[in-house]
Amino acid sequence: MNKQTSSPVAKVLLGIFFILLCILFLIPLYALLLGTFKGGAQLFVSGLNLNPTPSLLHTKAWKYLFTGVMSNGEYNPHDYFLWYKNSLLVVLVQGSLTLLLSSMVAYGLAKYNFKGKNLIFMCVLMVMMVPLEILMLPMYTQVNAMGLRNTYAGVMLPFLVSMSAVFFFRQFLTGIPYEMIEAGRIDGCTEYGVFFRIIVPVMKPAYASMAVLTGMGAWNALLWPMLVLSDMKKYTIPIGLNTLWSPYGNNYDLMITGSCFAILPLLLIYLFAQKFIVEGMTAGAVKG
Repeated sequence: MNKQTSSPVAKVLLGIFFILLCILFLIPLYALLLGTFKGGAQLFVSGLNLNPTPSLLHTKAWKYLFTGVMSNGEYNPHDYFLWYKNSLLVVLVQGSLTLLLSSMVAYGLAKYNFKGKNLIFMCVLMVMMVPLEILMLPMYTQVNAMGLRNTYAGVMLPFLVSMSAVFFFRQFLTGIPYEMIEAGRIDGCTEYGVFFRIIVPVMKPAYASMAVLTGMGAWNALLWPMLVLSDMKKYTIPIGLNTLWSPYGNNYDLMITGSCFAILPLLLIYLFAQKFIVEGMTAGAVKG
């Protein structure tokens, strides 16, 4: 079979493959969304499944999420939207500072020549290989000594410079011609002016890619915030939903519906930034 006749067939098969792959990834989201219309009692009996029985579907769980009125008509207030606001605050502040500080470190490693540069980069690679669980005890000891326990500063401070973000930004910056930086210096820009006026605009695709990754990490973080925070009013979404499990009963209505609603910000970020994400992931793969 020649190339001209095999190409359309290959495109059709590739399209079918990606459609099936997309369906496979959407099945868990469908099961989660369907579970929000079944209620806690039905979920306790049958669990999450793909069977949309019309007689069992209702919107009581969503009503409870937004109004606090349970399926039996009782008013049971919860702190879900307070946890939601706390998570948004942590993601916005931690994500913004992580992108800024990590990109500045990466810029120094990529475009400056100084003694110990390669050693510092090797340290970055080695820290990337260390699991977070191993670092938690010394991190907690340091945060406690600084008086930052039960504060958002204590939650965010250890992650303001991400080693994976530094590595990613450095690889992106190696593809930027050094002549652009020299041109900025000749035009009278300071070192900070070169970074913010020349480097930052060029790095938009890399920022978009890493914003999704750092945002997801901050939004889904459980172990470290749970270790640092003790005030329920400061809990983030993962910690708050985790408190709904108890030996005396589990609030499945709020847990399932709250989990489904918590996915929304990450989906919106990805949908609006997907163009830049693809550009950022492929940048540097082809030299030109």
